[in-house]
Amino acid sequence: MPLPEQWGELPGAAAPDARVKSTRPAEETRRAEDPSLPGAGGHAAARPRTIGIIAPILAGVFWGPVVNGIHASAQLRGHRTLVLRGTPAEVQAPSLAREEVDGWIVIVEMHGLEELARAGVPFITVGARHDEIDCPAVIPDNRGGIRSAVRHLIEHGHRRIAFIGNFGAYDVRERFASYKDTLAEAGIAFDPDLVIPCDNNMYSGGRAAAPALLARRGVCTAAVFGTDKNALGTMAALKAAGARIPEDFALVGFDDIVEAESSDPPLTTVRQRFEMMGNAAFDLIASMIAGEASPPGGVHTANTLIQRSSCGCNVIQSFLDRESTAPQEDGGDALARRMVELLLMPRPLPAHTPPTAVWPAVTRVIALYSAVLRGAAPPPAVELERAYRQAVDITPDLGTLLAMVRLLGQAHEPRGAAVDAAIRRRGDDFLELSRLAIARLRVGVESQHVHQLGLLARTNYDVSFALLGGTQQESRSLAWLQPTTVVWGCLALWEDPTARASLVIAGAYSRDGSPTPPIGSRCPIEAFPPAGMLPPSATDGTFLVLLLPIRSAQRDWGILVLVGPPVVAMTGDEGTVAIWGTLLGAALERDALVESLSAQHADLQRAYENERALSETVRELGCPILPLLPGILLVPLIGLFDGGRAQQVLEKVADAVSRHEALRVLIDITGVPFVDAQVAHLLGVTSRAAALLGARVYLVGVRPELAKSLVDVDLGELATFSSLSMALHKLAPAGGRAAQARPGAR
Repeated sequence: MPLPEQWGELPGAAAPDARVKSTRPAEETRRAEDPSLPGAGGHAAARPRTIGIIAPILAGVFWGPVVNGIHASAQLRGHRTLVLRGTPAEVQAPSLAREEVDGWIVIVEMHGLEELARAGVPFITVGARHDEIDCPAVIPDNRGGIRSAVRHLIEHGHRRIAFIGNFGAYDVRERFASYKDTLAEAGIAFDPDLVIPCDNNMYSGGRAAAPALLARRGVCTAAVFGTDKNALGTMAALKAAGARIPEDFALVGFDDIVEAESSDPPLTTVRQRFEMMGNAAFDLIASMIAGEASPPGGVHTANTLIQRSSCGCNVIQSFLDRESTAPQEDGGDALARRMVELLLMPRPLPAHTPPTAVWPAVTRVIALYSAVLRGAAPPPAVELERAYRQAVDITPDLGTLLAMVRLLGQAHEPRGAAVDAAIRRRGDDFLELSRLAIARLRVGVESQHVHQLGLLARTNYDVSFALLGGTQQESRSLAWLQPTTVVWGCLALWEDPTARASLVIAGAYSRDGSPTPPIGSRCPIEAFPPAGMLPPSATDGTFLVLLLPIRSAQRDWGILVLVGPPVVAMTGDEGTVAIWGTLLGAALERDALVESLSAQHADLQRAYENERALSETVRELGCPILPLLPGILLVPLIGLFDGGRAQQVLEKVADAVSRHEALRVLIDITGVPFVDAQVAHLLGVTSRAAALLGARVYLVGVRPELAKSLVDVDLGELATFSSLSMALHKLAPAGGRAAQARPGAR
């Protein structure tokens, strides 16, 4: 359910857009004058005020709600959100979209923040502070949250309390500092041996820390964790090892993720609302864009301790035990406010915001309950479910919802007077119907979640199959976005991957019929993506604009622009959008590899043809056939002579004798340094083959040392001469006579 605009306001927050002056008219002028740029046009409307978001992860229990909170607040104020996946260094901040973004919000990851600071554009951080760069930040109340957790464990009687967390995270370091301070405030000495580091903030980090905690059994009785996922990972490992929770170890987490409520036992934790951090981040950056001073210490978002079974508690009691006068039946407005405040914890309900602005049916629920107490018939189950559905949309936490029903029942109990049994029975029946309606709604939510997971699995299968099994044209056309909720997209590749100064549109997709940029159009990195290139649903803030860098192992390809619902709805879970980018990068890499292999194949084919031609040339040069005199052929051989070359001589001589009708063949081996028995044997075979064709072979240039090696070789009719001149002197007359004897000889 959308939250009222004023919820996100901070002291000194920016007013509506009319107060925000345009600071970049140059780009609009340049686009109007250059028709080659996407969105060009002399009368194009000025782009909307744009908030850039840089985050390495775009969904999940933390990142998704923060991004969605920013987008929701921006949408209420008529701003556009441009989300870049990666770190400031990876997305080339502030070069990318420099002329399109009025202020940046960097979530957690600080790498590359120095370049953004030097650019002079307003920017803030969320969830972390840079060690050296002084900039406004939105941080959860880490110190207050851990203080409440440690104090609660102390109230349970624990004094040996461990701290477990990933100290590489800024939030965890702040929480650890508060842990030590709170122990000191309670007079408990800090013990470094009760500090157990984790490798990450995830379940695996908690599982890896469990053996160290088990080793301290008996010495340590409780533990507070930097994150819920660490706590849940440790809890599972402790239970598998036979430890009892909370009897052996009382555990408290931080975050209140969905799994905390359904764990066994349910996890006591510090609840924070990440979308509230997003709301606060937008308000802070909007005020800075308007030129207003930011709060000196930044902004700290509230949290509250949620008591469950893992610490030894059973229900949410802290809210109900506050010292306040329970409103009577005529105090419906006050009761409605308390019920809504319970649903919103830890977000406050501003005094000027009526409860019905958050939960429109709250007064209807109170009125129905009051009527039942006065004797009216219970309302239909469908009416109760319709009313409570709005409450379930505000918080999924079943304990909070049931505590709200309990609050409703307590508020109508008369003080100091006996309650009529019939009235109590009617009231109990109504409250039981309320709990049943809430339970059914929660089951429906879980069923819908399971359905969405199945749909997500099928969507990812379709996308994976299309990208990995499709053609280059299909990958670049973005037709694979059809099964997703994305309504518009375009793929822009670096014109020069080394310089990465401008992008070329390589593919586009539009589900809603919005125009897409021309394929081949170019855009400088500073102006990408121009507002004129995007569909109306993006420029008016309805949908979120996501810029996803596309990389593979070998190359940075460019950027995929996606326009669609907020990230969680668009991508489903924490890893989906990253998978799309990875698969697209792999598809582009595959296509480039196929093109390269095709080019290499063509080059190899040409090289093969050249090699064949060269081989023929070498073959000719290796055994040249020279018509020396009519009827006489000369075969001068130079260099090493082996069996292969002897075989070549055999073939060439046989062919030449037939073609030239020769009677004498002189094989001159004067330039051959050595002839072994195998080669001599083949020469003998050549002689016999020529004889069958009516010619005789003579071996010329046989030196005395070669003659000795040929003594034991059967040369057949092969005669030898020591020199070519001797051979010609001996054979020329015969050649002449032979020539005269042939018909037509000259």
